[in-house]
Amino acid sequence: MTTARRLHYSYQEYLALLDVSGVKLEYCDGEIYAMAGGTPAHADLAASVTRLLANQLLGRCRVSSSDLKVRIEPSGLSTFPDVTVVCGERLVSKLDKNAVVNPTILVEVTSKSTEDYDRGEKLNHYKQCPSVMLVLIISHRRPQVTLHKRSRADWEVREYRAGEFLEVATPEFRFGVDDLFSGIELDSE
Repeated sequence: MTTARRLHYSYQEYLALLDVSGVKLEYCDGEIYAMAGGTPAHADLAASVTRLLANQLLGRCRVSSSDLKVRIEPSGLSTFPDVTVVCGERLVSKLDKNAVVNPTILVEVTSKSTEDYDRGEKLNHYKQCPSVMLVLIISHRRPQVTLHKRSRADWEVREYRAGEFLEVATPEFRFGVDDLFSGIELDSE
């Protein structure tokens, strides 16, 4: 009888693989995962939210695309969120000079293959990062944004749908769900 062997990679092995990989790789707990490619709707939504946030946070925060790696040091997750916002000085990991460790806002656009992960395990990793104040999860199927906001006691969750405006006090920004989804043909599933 043959048994499957679980491979365990060091962070340095992950970085070496990432350097030669043609795809983005996520790392957690010694395991490496290839990140799923996106649909046109996914790409358009990521670009739309980047534009909306960058226009309003200009001069106060830095808004970056999914090319920026984020390391959630308390949980050990290294990943590439669809959009990362850092307010204040950008700090990098001691293990990885290309990974930011102090994001203020993280944004994920869901896809058919990642929705459960984005709304579950990945969100739980994000909440462990002390600098994260907001997590936005944008649906690829309907005009809907889920806002997870850190409060003194825990995390507040609010859904925003077509016709509504998402408004945040710190860092201050506001945009309409209709503006975010304007002109974008959403995925059917």
